[in-house]
Amino acid sequence: MKTSLILVAALAAATGLAQADTLKKIKDSGSVTMGVRESSGALSFTLGDGKFAGFHIEVCQRALADIQKALGMSKLELKYQVVTSQNRQPLVQNGTVDIECGSTTNNANRQKDVAFAVTTFVEEVRMAVKANSGITNINQLNGKKVATTTGTTSVQHLRRHERATGVNFDEVFGKDHADSFLLLESGRADAFVMDGQILAGNIAKAKSPADFRIAGEVLSVEPIAIMFRKDDPAFKKAVDDSIIGMIKSGDLARLYDKWFMQPIPPANTALRLPASDATKAAWAEPNDRPMEAYAKR
Repeated sequence: MKTSLILVAALAAATGLAQADTLKKIKDSGSVTMGVRESSGALSFTLGDGKFAGFHIEVCQRALADIQKALGMSKLELKYQVVTSQNRQPLVQNGTVDIECGSTTNNANRQKDVAFAVTTFVEEVRMAVKANSGITNINQLNGKKVATTTGTTSVQHLRRHERATGVNFDEVFGKDHADSFLLLESGRADAFVMDGQILAGNIAKAKSPADFRIAGEVLSVEPIAIMFRKDDPAFKKAVDDSIIGMIKSGDLARLYDKWFMQPIPPANTALRLPASDATKAAWAEPNDRPMEAYAKR
């Protein structure tokens, strides 16, 4: 009985190891599945017809090209799997997605179940409103409808903010960021609370960008990073080494300029969002610290 228990435990351990060995999975299958977003600002968005673009898309593509070279593979098929705020983590955990290249906040709760590459972007959560709304701060949201995307934490940050004490508002939810922005655009919400670059990206793609603006206090500072399965140190090291190489060569800063400062598709508009001091600090000292560490700094 004891021997059979040991064998079962060994088999379970081996199975777990195989599931977490992403490099072996890539080598054996000749393919890798990237989790991508349809409307995550300039980080990850769709161009239609199964094509995707953005800062994190390109960072992932370059990291995977480095991994392909390291594995000695002549070809590597990139498969794209659209994920949402709700299903991105489960799809990484169950192996459907090998590397999630979207707009995911690295926080302590998520680190219990998944792992993150070194931080590539530090976000500030704010709110978008209509330019003629007169809303300039949190206190003015009392009695208003506030949109956010299902599966995100943005409204939680709003409720915890000291300026929100005594402010009562109704939450309305979009299934994705484009849907949440539509709630604001159509007048079904008075504000849309989300990552600043996602707000800027959706405003840039609006029929009339001048009708909207980003307003109010910074609700949260969050490290955004590429996500993958937990307990796979070899894959994490491969991705981290590639990103750190991009930082040292200046390629990451050039990619940032390409996606956040220059005109981008589909509307050929520029977000004009310079890299924040917090983002530059993350590049200067590459790390995978969670959001909670930023709150203490």
